[in-house]
Amino acid sequence: MSTLIVSLPLQPSGSAPEYDYVLSPDGQTVGTHASASAALLPRPGGAGAEVVALVPLRALSWHQIELPRGTTPASPRLRSVLEGMLEDRLLDEPESLHFALQPQARPGEPVWVASCDRAWLRNAVQALEVAQRPVSRIVPELAPGEPATLHALGDPERAELVIADGNGVALWPLAASGLPALPETEQVLAEPGVAALAEQVLQRQVTLEQTAQRHLRAARSAWDLAQFELASSGRRRALKRLSSGWGEWLRAPQWRAARWGAALLLLAQLAGLNAWAWKERSALAAKREAVRTTLTSTFPHVRVVVDAPIQMEREVALLRQSTGASSGRDLEATLVAFSAAAPAGSTPTAIEFAANQVRLKGLNLTAEGLRNVESALAARGYAARGEGDALVLSQGAAR
Repeated sequence: MSTLIVSLPLQPSGSAPEYDYVLSPDGQTVGTHASASAALLPRPGGAGAEVVALVPLRALSWHQIELPRGTTPASPRLRSVLEGMLEDRLLDEPESLHFALQPQARPGEPVWVASCDRAWLRNAVQALEVAQRPVSRIVPELAPGEPATLHALGDPERAELVIADGNGVALWPLAASGLPALPETEQVLAEPGVAALAEQVLQRQVTLEQTAQRHLRAARSAWDLAQFELASSGRRRALKRLSSGWGEWLRAPQWRAARWGAALLLLAQLAGLNAWAWKERSALAAKREAVRTTLTSTFPHVRVVVDAPIQMEREVALLRQSTGASSGRDLEATLVAFSAAAPAGSTPTAIEFAANQVRLKGLNLTAEGLRNVESALAARGYAARGEGDALVLSQGAAR
């Protein structure tokens, strides 16, 4: 996953600044790093490529608060809560600032809030979008946390010491006098230009770390400052990144084998579905032919088969009538089924029989009794329904 990390400049948005950038081929190692205008920044390539905007440490201020109970990072009133809680700590008006909560913030626990100039951040992100470098995430250069880290930055003439620990992020001139009490830590990172000075002032051994390495490490953090009004644009940027990744997958030569494999797999699936559908149609046609054959062989006088099951039922009914045999639709059979299903003492006062339906009146069944009768008759192949004080029975209607 190629990653372009762009450090947002502190100059006013009206100028044409140079952007310090780091292009990582895999998001883990430093590739190229240099400075360029927004239009000349390199484009990250490959699946999952992203652009990460890095906010310099001088642009951010840090405040630790405890969210009230019932307030979550997804709460629609979170912005108002933060403005009210931080109003007395801020040098600028809360309305002019952008806020971002630390990852996995929970109510009732101390959480860190990062703040910076809202207009500056919005304009910086928009400038990259105009240059066709939509930002996927926004991360701080350094953030509070444990274990504590010391960073020696700059050059010998303007050397600075940054302390990032559980108390926040503090910036001090790297000089023997005036330094606060330093936290106990084994990790002291220094840029090559001030490494010797840092060892002399701090009386500790330092580890060399290039600016590009620090920016890459910041891009791998869990922080994302794209919150509140920047969150929706972050979703748009993610959609753009997904669209560009899909387009690259369709065009890039290195994905040609994958594209051929996907196409062959799709064709195999279509061929399999067509073969399965042909088999099912053949089986259904064979069953229909078997039913038609049964009808014409049993009743040879039937020449034209339109609906075999209905015609078979009609011919069986005519045969039964001609021989005098009874069927389940007859009055006697229906009454026998009712007498077996009805509760004791359920004697109708009137019986009507028409169109293979039996209407029994005067049963006076309760609602529960009617449900029991309907269930018992359904098990015998009869449908029953109540109509006022009558019960209507018919065979096979429930199927």
